[in-house]
This record gives sequence, structure tokens and C-alpha cells, in this order.
Amino acid sequence: MSKNHQITILRVAETAGVSKQTVSRVINNHPDVADVTRKQVQKVIDELGYHPSAVARSLTKQRTHTIAVVTAGLNLVGPSSVLNGITLKAEELGYALLIRNLAGFRINDYQGLVRFLNEMRVEGVAWACPDIEHYRQEVIEKLSGLPTPVVFQGSAPLQHALFVIVDNYAGGSQATQHLLDQGFRSIAHISGPLTFADAEERKSGWSDTLLKAGLQLSPLHSAEGDWSAASGAKAALKLMDTYPEMDAIFVANDQMAIGAMHTIQERGLQIPGDVAIIGYDNIAESAFSSPPLSTIAQDFELMGAKTIELLVGVINAQHNGKDLSALQPVRLPADLIVRKSSLRMAK
Repeated sequence: MSKNHQITILRVAETAGVSKQTVSRVINNHPDVADVTRKQVQKVIDELGYHPSAVARSLTKQRTHTIAVVTAGLNLVGPSSVLNGITLKAEELGYALLIRNLAGFRINDYQGLVRFLNEMRVEGVAWACPDIEHYRQEVIEKLSGLPTPVVFQGSAPLQHALFVIVDNYAGGSQATQHLLDQGFRSIAHISGPLTFADAEERKSGWSDTLLKAGLQLSPLHSAEGDWSAASGAKAALKLMDTYPEMDAIFVANDQMAIGAMHTIQERGLQIPGDVAIIGYDNIAESAFSSPPLSTIAQDFELMGAKTIELLVGVINAQHNGKDLSALQPVRLPADLIVRKSSLRMAK
């Protein structure tokens, strides 16, 4: 048997006794081919192991079935898991990915990026970078000249754009309300970097919920981390000194929460007996910490998958001349997962 790259559409046509145009129609599922001829050609294709060139087909159809993904921070759990969801869904829907990983979280050369995306002939762009310093609206304006649609995965609603988000404000509020419902009143917060919209939204959910409960806030009641376990440990150490009456902490991600738990236990304090803790993200390790960590669950892979589903919906609607108004932004829930770390213990 000859290797696949030596088998051409011409050889298939000659073997089947038909024209190249007929083989092409069979490959592309054109209706104007007799069933007998279709079966004959398909039998030859299968016997020869012929696979049509994706590049050639894309040129013929003016379709590349390629999506650009712009991402950053792949050393972090969230962005890397979102990218995994994007990859799996794109493969399922028959799209190839062109991944542009930004060295930082922002991009200065928008003209270069637009030129790159145009040259690559992508059919759409999935913008999966964390939102830093609320620059996402700037991105929308800068990419407005692209002839292809852009869908944003992020933390807050956007104007004049399609997006997939989880409500981080609601998640922060839900975590804080859970601690209040358990009877805790001196609730501290360890935030992520406050240049991140995710971190800012979660902190606002915490502070607003405490204020609504009639509790006082002070700058000494919160500390800022960088999403890492080490920063969570350092922030917890600071809070134990500046907020000694603290009886609970809402931590903006699970990795920082696990670091905070380590520091608190090293001080000889019990969790949740002395200090209760709830995290955010529901990473796999959270269920196996000691004690198991309560958290707010958000499905990063689902976020990535929904971003691709929405983008492909826009792409197909544009190619088929359909109305885009039926396509709406996607809002995914953040769910409370209660484990031992946040439960009030009877004294």
C-alpha cells in the first residue's frame, strides 16, 4: 500500500473511473451524486486510505476552520484549565487552534496582533486572557477592525461584545454570606492581585456583604496575595497580627487558602475551631486538604468550552447569513461547596 501522501484525488478518480470533480463532490457531500457512484467512490477512498488535504479544502471553500486563542498566565490554574476546555471543544467541533500566548497580561502592539490574525486567516478569536486593570474594553475597541468575530472569556460583563463569564461578585458574596450564616462575624479576606478584575470583584462581594450585615470594615481586615499558596501563607501571617480577633477568612482562590491553612495551623490554631476558611475555584486539591476546604466552584473547562461554542455559533451564523441577535452572552453560575473548613464547631 502506498503512503497516504502519495495518494492524490486524481488517483482516486482514475481508480473509481470517475472525474476529479465527482470525487470532490463525494468528499464534500454534494447532493448531486448518484448513490451508486457515491458508494463506488467512497469504497475506493477507503481502500486507498485517501485523506483530502485540509488546506486544499479550506482554499476551495474559503474556510480555514481555524480559531485563534489569545491567552496569558498559563502557569495559573484558571487560564490553563480554560485553555484545556477550549482545546477539547474545538477538537469536538472540528476546528484547529492557533494559540497566541502573551508574555504579559497586556498587549501593546495591537496593530501587529491584528495583522497576525488576518495573515493567519482565522475564522474567529477566543480572547481568554485574564482582565487586568479593566483593559478589556480597550481590547474590544482595538480589535474592532478585525473581519472575524471575537468572543471574550472573563469576569465581568462587557459592552458591545459577546462574552462568557462567571459572576465573581456573586461568588464572593456567597462565600461571605456562608461564613455569616455559620455565626462568624470577624471575617477577613485574602484577595488576589487587585489589578485582576476577578480579584476585585470577589473582594467587592466580600466587603458589600459584610456592610449589608451591619459589620464594620477596616483596611487591616484584608491582605493581598498573588494567587500562589506562598502568598496566601504570607497574607494569613499578616492578618493574624493585624486582625487578632479574626474568626474566619474568605480567600480568593484555593491555592492561597491552602497556604493560609498551613500558616494558621503552624501557629497552633485549629481550623475551623479557631479560624474558619473558605476558598474559591474548587481545584482538585481542595477536597483533600486537612481539613477539607470549603470553596466556591467554578468550572474553568466549561468556561473554555462555552467560549468556543459561542464563537462557532457566531462564525456559522455569519457564513450562513443568519441573524446574530439570537446569540447572547453566557453567564455561568458559581456554586457553594461546603466542607469541614468553614463549619462552625459547637463549643
